[in-house]
Amino acid sequence: MPFVDREGARLYWRIDGHPERPVLVLLNSLGTDHSLWDPVMAGLLRRHRVLRTDKPGHGASSARPGEYTIGQLGGDVLAVMDAAGVRRAHLCGVSIGAMIGMWLAANAPERIDRLVLSNTSAKLAPEGFVERIRVIREGGIAAIADTILGRFFTPGFVAQADERYHGVRTTLLQVDPAGYIGCCAALRDMDLRPLLARIAAPTLVLTCRDDQSTPAAMGEAIAAAIPGAKHVQWTLAHIPFVEAPDRYVELLGAFLEDGDAGRG
Repeated sequence: MPFVDREGARLYWRIDGHPERPVLVLLNSLGTDHSLWDPVMAGLLRRHRVLRTDKPGHGASSARPGEYTIGQLGGDVLAVMDAAGVRRAHLCGVSIGAMIGMWLAANAPERIDRLVLSNTSAKLAPEGFVERIRVIREGGIAAIADTILGRFFTPGFVAQADERYHGVRTTLLQVDPAGYIGCCAALRDMDLRPLLARIAAPTLVLTCRDDQSTPAAMGEAIAAAIPGAKHVQWTLAHIPFVEAPDRYVELLGAFLEDGDAGRG
């Protein structure tokens, strides 16, 4: 298993696909690991080489002591790209993954080709994360699991509770509380709004009308602030590609295709 050590954390990463295809970096949400993207991997690998990683304390990555920042998590992604030999790539992130993507596009523009920001925000209410940190310290990840999963997916998907749902739930319950709390601190303190006008990468913003974690208005504000950004809205929840993988692959493929053609 490939790892890179950075600032007290051992970060897991993996890269799949043909070495001559354009690279797509996928960054997942809080409380999940790289396997969250499994439903779309077969479709994405038809056109891209895909690089995935686990945040500190998530999946196979060890937790970093203390609180994190979005910039620190962005530095983790750059370290993983360096370890994988990836100089420049497309990036698609969901939730905190997209927040890290915004930071990277603004602060390391030479590393990012096209940017997909899925179900995200540039600024969140800090009090919600203050409370979440308190609850986890008292009761562990299990104390928030059902609430979080209820926000990730539509009510019908939650009620169905198939293997996809249970896979995400199992991963969430295995997250190191220290890593989860560290990421919560990053979200609590984050304000990416001043960076948005600096993002020059062609950008697609996806929002979903039933997203309780990052309501559609948050993504709409991002699309309005990034020069030339495109905006698409669906009727799904916070993690749309688990419920509609084929549709998600089609959306990404259409948007990334122009950038891939330009490389040729």
